[in-house]
Amino acid sequence: MRFYEEDITKETLWRSIILFGRNVASYKFALGSALLMLAEKGQNYISLQDLAPIFTSTICKHIKDVPKQGTFGSSKFLNTCRAFNAGEISQDELVKETVKRGFKNVIDAFHVVNKGEVPVRFFIDERNSKKGLVLTDELLSLVESNQFGNFPYEVEARWHLVETAWSLGIAPALMQVSYAEEEELLVFKDRLRRIDISSCRDSLNGYQKGFCFYSNDPISLKQSSKYFCDIDHFFPHTLKQFPEFDFINLDGVWNLVLSCKQCNRGKGGKFERVPSLKLLERLHCRNEYYIWSHHPLRETIINQTGKNEIQRRNFLQKVFSLAIQRLIHTWEPQEGVISEKI
Repeated sequence: MRFYEEDITKETLWRSIILFGRNVASYKFALGSALLMLAEKGQNYISLQDLAPIFTSTICKHIKDVPKQGTFGSSKFLNTCRAFNAGEISQDELVKETVKRGFKNVIDAFHVVNKGEVPVRFFIDERNSKKGLVLTDELLSLVESNQFGNFPYEVEARWHLVETAWSLGIAPALMQVSYAEEEELLVFKDRLRRIDISSCRDSLNGYQKGFCFYSNDPISLKQSSKYFCDIDHFFPHTLKQFPEFDFINLDGVWNLVLSCKQCNRGKGGKFERVPSLKLLERLHCRNEYYIWSHHPLRETIINQTGKNEIQRRNFLQKVFSLAIQRLIHTWEPQEGVISEKI
């Protein structure tokens, strides 16, 4: 996977697990969420008995909002979670059933991406000898990363995207994700309804690896942070006024990026200029990450930009050419230094 092969950091490897794994159920997200909580506490071992309440707390919460939590028709474990939500069984009964059934596949599959394991493990499976998991230094050291605060938001955003597709019961190719600019949300809309899926920031951030799309400076998903990021249209919003853009969806996910405030609206910022060809290549690369990721954003971007990589490249080049004819000037971050990595 290019996402991590050219950038083998523990942060990127963690994101590859959350963003690129094939999901038939929500267990990986629940385990990922639990591991982040345990890392923050500095624990290096947890028994399945103690892991079960943390693991099930997020699943039970999500089931209340979206009853369908997988692609399969029925699950004894998820039915137990539903029974707990309904007050039909106790916490002790839920824990017992979780230890028995809830971890069967997710522990083995957690580190698998693209049919192979990532080169770093965030826990060691000690179910046979110690009845639990040993949490590795790679997991515990994530807490020291300036990206750690973003990880819980990214897990939840990915979870919301896939569970929405499951709940709608439609083929992924028919589920079009739109951007509601006023609320800064990704939404699903058809003729009869609108479903709010997730924060746009939370959904996009992982694919930029937690950095400003333009300058590669760290950004944050926490609104209280001075690094809280802006949502930016790569090809400026002002192009909508020109007739040749009537049939180009500039509000499409393909054209949305996260930017630091300096690049978006600071001195020397982008404003109504067209990002350079080097940045256009970065946009293509970022969009391909969505294509490789198995959730509705994949199908949305394919439908917006092209069925294969050549078509998608040609689409971006066409939009770039049209934009330059209207806006004339190209732009790069003030220092003109653009990281090769994304």
